[in-house]
Amino acid sequence: MLELGGIIILGILAQWVAWKLKIPAILPLILIGLLVGPIAAEFLSADGSKWIEPIWNGEKGLFPGESLFYFVSLAISIILFEGGLTLRMGEIKNVAPAITKLITVGSIVTFFGAAVAAHYIFYLSWEISFLFSALIIVTGPTVITPILRNIPLKKDVSAVLKWEGILIDPIGALVAVLVFEFISVDAGGEYTKTAFIEFGKIVLFGFTFGFTFAHALNFIMNRKWIPHYLMNVFALAAVLGVFVLSDVFAHESGLLAVVVMGMVLGNSKSPYLKELLYFKESLSILLISILFILLAANINYQDLLLIFNWNTAVLFAVVVFVLRPLGVFLSTQGSNLKLNEKLFISWVGPRGIVAAGIASLFGLKLAKDGVEGAEYITPLVFMIVLGTVLLNATTARMFAKLAGVFLTKSEGILIVGASKVSRLIGHYLETHGRHVVLIDSNQSNIAKASELGLEALNTNIYSDKLMDNIELNDMGYIMALTGSSDINKYAINKFSKQFGENGAFRLLTATEMQDTNNSPDQGLFSHTDDYNSLTSVINKYPSIHEISLEDKDHYKDLIEVTKKDQEIIPLFLKDSNGELQIISSNNQMEDRIESGWELVYVGKPLDVEKIVEEVRS
Repeated sequence: MLELGGIIILGILAQWVAWKLKIPAILPLILIGLLVGPIAAEFLSADGSKWIEPIWNGEKGLFPGESLFYFVSLAISIILFEGGLTLRMGEIKNVAPAITKLITVGSIVTFFGAAVAAHYIFYLSWEISFLFSALIIVTGPTVITPILRNIPLKKDVSAVLKWEGILIDPIGALVAVLVFEFISVDAGGEYTKTAFIEFGKIVLFGFTFGFTFAHALNFIMNRKWIPHYLMNVFALAAVLGVFVLSDVFAHESGLLAVVVMGMVLGNSKSPYLKELLYFKESLSILLISILFILLAANINYQDLLLIFNWNTAVLFAVVVFVLRPLGVFLSTQGSNLKLNEKLFISWVGPRGIVAAGIASLFGLKLAKDGVEGAEYITPLVFMIVLGTVLLNATTARMFAKLAGVFLTKSEGILIVGASKVSRLIGHYLETHGRHVVLIDSNQSNIAKASELGLEALNTNIYSDKLMDNIELNDMGYIMALTGSSDINKYAINKFSKQFGENGAFRLLTATEMQDTNNSPDQGLFSHTDDYNSLTSVINKYPSIHEISLEDKDHYKDLIEVTKKDQEIIPLFLKDSNGELQIISSNNQMEDRIESGWELVYVGKPLDVEKIVEEVRS
């Protein structure tokens, strides 16, 4: 009981430390596992025992007999199912060619290059070498996101790294599963006709069960045969059921079945996908926390000694400094990426949870079957995982500055709300060279924004997911433009530090508008207009106009007009260099205005000369 409770406590503590230090959770999890396992046994325990002993090939420990093997299998099946859920075929078609090539050409380079390196450096069999290379194909968003979260990068660079990690996870897992299953059908290494038949059965049943039960689950959910409160746990039971059932018909086909099941379900149009992914998060955090402490603790000190030599350093150097850059440069040939951007993408390639988890599972299975060289799989993959995460977590920011991809000035604008008001303003900003992202929980608003060519995210403002979006690293301004003053205030308070370093603005409330002598620094556009007045004006005059300014007095005259005319609302000032400046409700910009500036407003067209003459008379 003490050990099991300790694993859960240490696992959640490691997750908290990772969040606090903004590093991938896999790093403290594996380090804790090594500490309470092989390190404790060799250096800290008087009797040479591990503090946490997950013995699986014996009758002692947390998982006697083969129960650890079964737990790892079921946990990995859930993680792989989630990986399949994230793989959308539409995303593969729409992403830039460089990303598509990275997950194809780049994977092929790693697969064959790492296999050759492992074979000739560690003298492993070709089968074990190819299994090792298949396992280290994947990078994964769970390790890349924390590293890049606080590094402001150009949108193209962060997008490439983000989508590579998301798309390559299930693809790499699928390759690793196929290689492992090809090995497992004939542990002796002589691939006879029978071995090929067995491999064919694994592929056949894996794809058949995954495809069939994905459609069956989707059908059941869409027909609402399952009550809503049972939906998530029913899906979990279905995944575990498919894994076990497929294994019964063809031994070792379960992992392939759940990957295919996740891929098929993830590409369906089920309205319950988002709920399944949300449920997966909490479950995966708990499973991953337990799993990696157990797996790291299960490594013996003798396994670590196997790779405690210069051969390991050479293999690591080949994978990180030769194969990764080679794959990136071949994949990005002919793309719009510059040399410095390619160098940075080559540098950032940390391996993640899927690699370490499947490596441990396959290492256990093959070692149990007596496959020669299987004892190298787990420690070698863990070495690659720990080494790449440590390298990238400590040097990515510095290397970004050296390579010249570090953004010194964040000019992107995050707009909270995707209503007609936000879409019109966002479209104007986008056409004037600003990176604009709209966020809204209303799918209809998001769809309309996307039709205009705007980047829009369907997300809940109260969710922490927005903080993890590395494609928002260049956001320097935030504008809250919803019809709810509470949401606007909440957005500014929560996100101004991360996304509003250059300015955080919101529409005024009705109470603030009544106080003519006081206007908060966060107030946006004017002191007399709120969401309702903006909506009314934009519905009547759905276009944005520009007026040339002579001097600051000219500007003041025009502002007086907008205060009296409810069908004219000032939005921005455009300086002589074409740069847009956001107008705040307390109008702090007026003293900076010079000849050649322009006032940007929404509303009815104005006869400037006539208005100024009327004001000054």
